[in-house]
Amino acid sequence: MAALTTTLIDAEEAMAIHQTAVVDPTAELGEGVEIGPFSIIEGGVTIGDGCRLGPHCVIRRGVTLGSGCRLDVGVVLGSEPQDAKFQGEESFVHIGNNNVLREYVTIHRATGEGEATTVGDDNFIMAYAHLGHNTRIGSGIMIASLSAAGGHCVIHDHAIVGGVVGLHQYVTVGRMSIVGGCSRVVRDVPPFTTAAGNPARPRGINVIGLSRHGVSNKDQQALRRAFREIYVSDLNTSDAIESMRRRGELTGMVREFVEFVERMGEGSRGRQEN
Repeated sequence: MAALTTTLIDAEEAMAIHQTAVVDPTAELGEGVEIGPFSIIEGGVTIGDGCRLGPHCVIRRGVTLGSGCRLDVGVVLGSEPQDAKFQGEESFVHIGNNNVLREYVTIHRATGEGEATTVGDDNFIMAYAHLGHNTRIGSGIMIASLSAAGGHCVIHDHAIVGGVVGLHQYVTVGRMSIVGGCSRVVRDVPPFTTAAGNPARPRGINVIGLSRHGVSNKDQQALRRAFREIYVSDLNTSDAIESMRRRGELTGMVREFVEFVERMGEGSRGRQEN
């Protein structure tokens, strides 16, 4: 491998840019940015302090990358959306701080003038994963290898998506939930649950995930009761929720869980964002 060359921004700031990398002079690069061999950074890109980009990364115009992110080999950010409605309008990808994007992750720009595909902070997105146009993911999320989110998907904080999972467009994955590997997700996944299958369906409460995030045993037990009422009892969803409401059980995390399930019914085909 050829040696790194250092380009000085000013007296105090320096970046390590490999001599084979192509960086548009209008790109905005923060302090301590490293760019590996044969990577391409287009104009209209902003990269925050301390980001490290491996070989063969491509960052297209309209991408904002926060500080402390690490991009492995072949990551491509900001390509045009794979959407027949896209007409070349100006759109964006906004990525937060301290994200790890492993080999060949792809994240596409949004469809719609001024719209953005967004990624929060502290996410771990594994090799060959894909986030489609207008996808919005929160923070503290893990997406395993070869999984793909269709356009307009939403993934809430601290969710886990297993390997080789396909998320249908407009699907929402709730907070602190986990989707098992090789699942086909065509309906929203409620928060605090585990889901798996083809198609995926809720299987129970995500006890391990809740414990890791400090959720009390009392709250976990309340969520278990609510899950059984909605998904195991002989009552339909509306009657089960009304029964819990009469008993005064819709508080705290149970309320969040139940309101999410209600919104699924109000959406199209169990997808509340549709």
